Amino acid sequence: MNPPEYDPADQTGEAAGPDPRHASAADGEGGEVSSEDGVGAGSAADSESGEGDSAKAGKPPADGDGAVRIAEDPEGLRIERDQARDRHLRLAADFDNYRKRTEDRLRQRWDRAQADLVSRMLEPLDDLLRVTALEPESASVEAIVEGVDLVERKFFRVLEEAGIEIVDPAGEAFDPNTMEAMMRVPAGSEEDDDIVERVFQRGYTFKGLLVRPARVSVYKA
Repeated sequence: MNPPEYDPADQTGEAAGPDPRHASAADGEGGEVSSEDGVGAGSAADSESGEGDSAKAGKPPADGDGAVRIAEDPEGLRIERDQARDRHLRLAADFDNYRKRTEDRLRQRWDRAQADLVSRMLEPLDDLLRVTALEPESASVEAIVEGVDLVERKFFRVLEEAGIEIVDPAGEAFDPNTMEAMMRVPAGSEEDDDIVERVFQRGYTFKGLLVRPARVSVYKA
């Protein structure tokens, strides 16, 4: 039997594979898919790359306005700083002047109050000088006592007008806020316990402030 004849067309067709038109279409579809993938990947990469480049290029974030101003106008910021410092110094100087003026006014007011009190005490002092100027040989004891009593009344009237109140708690309950117990005296009954027995020295208050406590003796049961 003779072997089959060799047919180049058949060999070429088997080797050639699929139709080039179909391959082109397949390649085209594959190319379109690859192109879309490439465009998407490239866009994302370009976007990320663009953000990275912007960050690397020193583009400030939204809250970096201060840094931008320093970079753009340092001279203007220095001027603003100097102006703010000048305003601060002027304000400090004004406050210091106000403090000094206030202290001066308070000092002057205190001096005027003291001068007013002294002027009120001058009249009783003049009466006291008249009493001490009496001659013992010619003045009677009654006249001297009457003169001293007149000076005392005038003096206490001046103190009351100035706001001084007398603390004379004889027979009252002992109050440690306005009194100072000098001694204890045995009480005759329970009702007399903590009652002021005697006032050795009267106390004084000035407009509610204790100037001197009253020194007293107190009954203790």
